[in-house]
Order: sequence, then structure tokens, then C-alpha cells
Amino acid sequence: MSKSRAGVYLSVILAMIFWGFTFVAFKYAIESFRPISIVFLRLFVSIFFLFGFALLFNRLGKIRKKDQKWFLLLALFEPFFYFLGEAYGLTLVTATVGAVIISTIPLFVPFAAFLLYRERLTLMNQIGLVISFTGVLMVVLAKSQGISTNPRGIILMLIAVISAVGYTMLVKKLADDYNPITITAYQSFYGMLMFLPMFLIMELPVIHIGAATTESVLAVVYLGVVGSGICFILLTIGIRELGASKANVFGNLIPVVTAILSFILLKESMPLLKILGILVVVTGLLMSQVSGNGLKKSSRRESFRHPPYS
Repeated sequence: MSKSRAGVYLSVILAMIFWGFTFVAFKYAIESFRPISIVFLRLFVSIFFLFGFALLFNRLGKIRKKDQKWFLLLALFEPFFYFLGEAYGLTLVTATVGAVIISTIPLFVPFAAFLLYRERLTLMNQIGLVISFTGVLMVVLAKSQGISTNPRGIILMLIAVISAVGYTMLVKKLADDYNPITITAYQSFYGMLMFLPMFLIMELPVIHIGAATTESVLAVVYLGVVGSGICFILLTIGIRELGASKANVFGNLIPVVTAILSFILLKESMPLLKILGILVVVTGLLMSQVSGNGLKKSSRRESFRHPPYS
């Protein structure tokens, strides 16, 4: 393997490891900030980083007037609905369960692609879907008493998943005309504007930045700069060099990383059933993408897919 090829793989692996940290970082951020504050501050930090990076390296494209509506809809799916579902969902479920549910995003994408673009699932994709959902159930049902987490939390996390699928379908439409950094920078900017009224009305009167712990502030900065910035850039390197499907396979590392970090840092339990469930999820995800996961090239460049990140 050449050094340049090894560097590409290292970039993607690092992106997934860093995304695994975001679920744990949220748990630290929530100690001082409410969910809407976390999302707004995260986006505030991320747009400075993304626009600064894009301008510095001349990667910021200009949005055509006819595409403005698609960028607004993109931001409505993500970050608005996505982060509402994820932020409130993570207050009701463990970091590990949240990461596993979010990791099912690539499983739903082929269904949406078939409905909208008539792209078909292979037999391997279908088997992978069944196996992965089995793994998710094993993680959720980790306690013998039944569901080991709040059902409302699971529903909110699923809203985030559905929003991410809608986001992916719109990115598929825009990816041929705009680079990934431009798409992310503008959808973060529009998303921040959507959250601004909620932040001003619900959060600003009660927020106390001065009383926030150092850990919480650093967690928000991490979520903005790394989770919504550096990780995305690292992944785009992998997508450009390896292709979307091969790069996306590494997303299977996220639940594993999150589970290990949650066990070490958050003192979450790690029963055997949860360990087996995570392994089954990862196995199913790999199988669901072995044959290209049903998303084929629809134009001169391979479609950019939504990474399963927080």
C-alpha cells in the first residue's frame, strides 16, 4: 500500500473515531447547557470554522438562485430536525444506544433511493439490513427487564435518522454542482438561522455561559470544530479517493468507538448482549454495503452520501 493510500485510510478512520467521541462529548455538554443551546452554539462555532477553512483554501462555491430553496430544505432536514431529534433523544438514551441508532442511517438510504430514483437493493443489501436491525434490537433490549432505554428517546433518535435520509437525498441532487464543504458550510449557516429564534426566546434568558464547566465548554467547541468540521473534511478526502461506498463502510466503527468510550469515561454498563449486538450491527452494516449498498452513480461524479455522524 502506498503512503498516499495509507494516508487516505488513516483520514477516514480518524474521522470515524472522532465522530465516536461526539456522542460522549454531548453528555459532557449537557451538564451545563440545554439541548437547543448546545445545537445553536455548536453551529455557531462550526460556521466560523467551515467558512474560514473554505475561504482560506478557496473551496467556497457560490449558490445559484434556483438552488437556494434546496439548500433551505437541506438545512431544515439537517441540522434543524436532525439535531432536534438527536439532541433531545440523547437526553433520554445512553450514548451507546444513540450511536447505534444513528449508525442505521446507511440502512435506510437505499430504500429512499429506490423510491425516489428507482435504485434497487441487492440480496446482500437486504440480508445486511435484517442482520443490522437484529443487532440494534439486541443493544436496546440489553436488560432482561425489556427495553433498556426510554422509548421516547428512541423515537427522537429515529426522527434524526429520517431527517438524515432526507438530507442525503437532497445532497445527491446537489453534489454534482457543489463541493461537500460548500454544502456543509451553507446548510450549517441556514440551520443556525433556523435555530436562532428558539435560542433567543427559550435559551438566552436562562443561559449562563460564565457558570458553565470547562468540560462542557470544551465539549461544545469539539462538537462544532471537530464533529461538524474536521471530521467532515477528513471524510471528504476518503470519498474523493476511495469513493462514497468504500469510505462509508468505515462508519461502522462509530458505535464500537462510542461504546468503548462510554464504558471508560461515562461508566456505562457493557453487558455481553450489548457487545454481541454491536458486533451484529457492524456485521450487518458491512454486508449491506458489500455490493455498493444500492446507491449507484447517477451522474458524472459519485453521489456524496451522508456520513453517520453526530
